[in-house]
Amino acid sequence: MTTTYDVLYEKGHVPVKSWTQGVPFDEKAKQQLLNTAKLPFIHKWVAVMPDVHLGLGATIGSVIPTIGAVIPAAVGVDIGCGMMAVKTSLRANQLPDQLASLRSRIERAIPHGRSQRGGQGDQGRWGTPPKDTLTAWKPLNDTFSTMVDKYPFLKKTNNINHLGTLGSGNHFIEVCLDESDHVWVMLHSGSRGVGNRIGRYFIEQAKKDMERYFIQLPDKNLAYIPEGSSLFKEYTLSVAWAQDFARVNREVMMARALEALQQELVIPFTTEAEAVNCHHNYISKEHHFGKNVWVTRKGAVRARKGDLGIIPGSMGAKSFIVRGLGNEDSFCSCSHGAGRVMSRTKAKQLVSLDAHKKAVAGVECRIDETVIDETPSAYKPIEKVMAAQKDLVEIMHTLKQVVCVKG
Repeated sequence: MTTTYDVLYEKGHVPVKSWTQGVPFDEKAKQQLLNTAKLPFIHKWVAVMPDVHLGLGATIGSVIPTIGAVIPAAVGVDIGCGMMAVKTSLRANQLPDQLASLRSRIERAIPHGRSQRGGQGDQGRWGTPPKDTLTAWKPLNDTFSTMVDKYPFLKKTNNINHLGTLGSGNHFIEVCLDESDHVWVMLHSGSRGVGNRIGRYFIEQAKKDMERYFIQLPDKNLAYIPEGSSLFKEYTLSVAWAQDFARVNREVMMARALEALQQELVIPFTTEAEAVNCHHNYISKEHHFGKNVWVTRKGAVRARKGDLGIIPGSMGAKSFIVRGLGNEDSFCSCSHGAGRVMSRTKAKQLVSLDAHKKAVAGVECRIDETVIDETPSAYKPIEKVMAAQKDLVEIMHTLKQVVCVKG
């Protein structure tokens, strides 16, 4: 297998292997990765995906294998954020010529966006959770109740009223066509308000422990929790629950999106076996290079040999259903998307509404100044991102959206 990674290295620390050939790789992100590589519990090296960009403490698009500790900020606050895609039996010619009604129906079926600062009346949450949400919550409830006993503040989070909701930012629901004109439904979301609150709490607790024990770090946001501590046990249990919440959240939304599609078309259709539901912000206990390690994927997808994954482009760009090649150098991982080259603020400053309209031409989507931060030019070219990781995954399907719902 041809090697396509480069190596960053500072003497005395583990290396950083980056699959970034042919794509932008910010100098600040490089330094952030070298900071991570200085931590004493990194196993072998840090792996970097081609969608890499600056994050909080740990770089988005990084794979961090550790022994004896985890870094809460490396997992982040959108714990379990990920993708789901379902292939249908529908073909392109069975979709209506005008897709605005379908977009509106999906928007009515699934709460999205954010208003009222996330409080009562927020458009992005359920006022009264519907039956399907209540049913999906049941397997999550017992563990959540135990967590609330330990951390009472979780009771007042958006938990059940965020289950089956999209959120905002780069979260989306799309109707896509593949290379054979089959219709797919694809979506991107995570553990919503409750996952955010869990993440922020444990990041702060880790920072307090570093101060308490006078542990010096290259970046305070790399604060870690040692394995064997009571905090470690509570963190890993809470993260596992949030990851389950995120997976179920996507399942509820997917069922609702497919129902909206069915109601709009009237034509009966089936969904095929090629359904993918994968995290890209999470931790997992895995075996690599002779050791059982904690693998933190911050903006990366597991890509063991045969694993199916999803690598979305920006709104207006292609997305890919991929199969992992099991490349151990990357700890069996691949990118989680295209990766930003502009901050949200910079995109809104530099990209005009007319330019954004041209970039998303042919896609039925909301077009206004509130979504300019998600414009295609704010992201790396997805084709170059895919070329940079050709030894990590093979492309199974190429998707292009025709409908895009943004929060």
